[in-house]
Amino acid sequence: MTSEESPLLTARNDSAHKTIYNRFTLGQKNWILFVVSLAGLLPMVVQGIFLPSIPQIAKDLNSTDALVSMGVSLSIFATAVGTLIWAAYSSFYGRRLMYLCGIPFLCIGSCGVAMSTSLRSLLFWRFLQMFGCSGGMSLGIGVISDIYKLEERGTSIGIFSSAGLIGLAISPFLGGAAAQYWSWRNLHYSLAAWGLLEILLIKLSLPETSHHGAMGIEKVAPKKIFHIAWVNPLSSLWLLRSPTLLATTLAAGLVILSDYVLLVPIAYTIGVRYGITNEALIGACFLPNGLGNFIGSLVAGRLSDTVVIKWRARRKGVWYPEDRLRATWIGGLFLVPLSIGASGLLTEYVGGPIGLTLNLLCLYTNGVGVAFALNPIRAYHVDVIQSRSAEITAAYTAVRSLIPSAVAALVIPSIERIGVGWTFNIAAILALVGQGMIFLTIRYGDRMRAIVDVGFSTIERN
Repeated sequence: MTSEESPLLTARNDSAHKTIYNRFTLGQKNWILFVVSLAGLLPMVVQGIFLPSIPQIAKDLNSTDALVSMGVSLSIFATAVGTLIWAAYSSFYGRRLMYLCGIPFLCIGSCGVAMSTSLRSLLFWRFLQMFGCSGGMSLGIGVISDIYKLEERGTSIGIFSSAGLIGLAISPFLGGAAAQYWSWRNLHYSLAAWGLLEILLIKLSLPETSHHGAMGIEKVAPKKIFHIAWVNPLSSLWLLRSPTLLATTLAAGLVILSDYVLLVPIAYTIGVRYGITNEALIGACFLPNGLGNFIGSLVAGRLSDTVVIKWRARRKGVWYPEDRLRATWIGGLFLVPLSIGASGLLTEYVGGPIGLTLNLLCLYTNGVGVAFALNPIRAYHVDVIQSRSAEITAAYTAVRSLIPSAVAALVIPSIERIGVGWTFNIAAILALVGQGMIFLTIRYGDRMRAIVDVGFSTIERN
């Protein structure tokens, strides 16, 4: 009978395949990681600056906070759609070209948002803006899987994720400060300028990293080198018919839900409870969570690599890919549910500077916990289906995003109806349900993979 001790494959002579990861020097790999990390930073900044400026946008457009906050759910939906499209086409045309095709949409959308005079136009341009930069995460993970081998991948993904999460940490503060002291419109013009600089950087210094023979365009006759192919962007989602990939993706969605439950209504929870009305100060309240994400990603990435190496040595060279998921326990089982549950109780029952300080500590702890849970899952997906790393990351991002996208619009009504404490505790319970899915995947991963084979990687091809 199989058990969690049953490997995917035993280690054999894989030195021939490993040479593919020696195409770039260490310095070149570091530069490539830097460039794609900047591109991964963009969607985080674009998404984060919107939240604290909602009241000012609503005032300028003669709308309401509730209607303008629809832009949050729309942003998540645009990210889900865009990441599927850019990832699917990157398997045909390569990573570099998709960066160069996507970011111009960000530039146009940012200018459109800045010039919006109605809610309808704002939401349209906001969708285009997020659609354009949404490939930053999936394409970046794809590039990392192209140039880093199995035992280095978690650390590299951790660095990449932490760099992106810097944007999530500082962007709410920037958005709030801009709304309070400058102009939210000028901030979006700045994003357009940043996009132009990013295009120039990628054009001049980012090589194509896809493995030789892996791109569909390489199979097109030379005379048809400009052939425009139709690639089904939904094909990436078909990878999730694998029970292991689906379970870990849903688990990630339930864990990251806690971030949205804490952050989306922050002006109406911490802001109202502790009398904070200044948009810049409300934006500053996002900083502890983003700092926690940043630090947690750095530590979690290296930890997951350490777990892989440790358990592979314990099995005398046998690789069981679900071992990487063991690195999620600290975050998913303890830090996330405890921090969001405590924040709900503190907001309801503890006022003054002590309550505010403890709430900010909960935001930091939640950020660390979410990173500890999500980074090993993202690296695990790349491990088990390395040849389609960008596509599985896109499918993971899209489906994982649907959960908070659907819930984001319900958080404030839930707080108004049943209170902060109950709303936050429900989110804590859902995070524990997600960690239960991770436990089952670790325990029965071999059986779950055997149900549907979506082209899982072997140790020789990883």
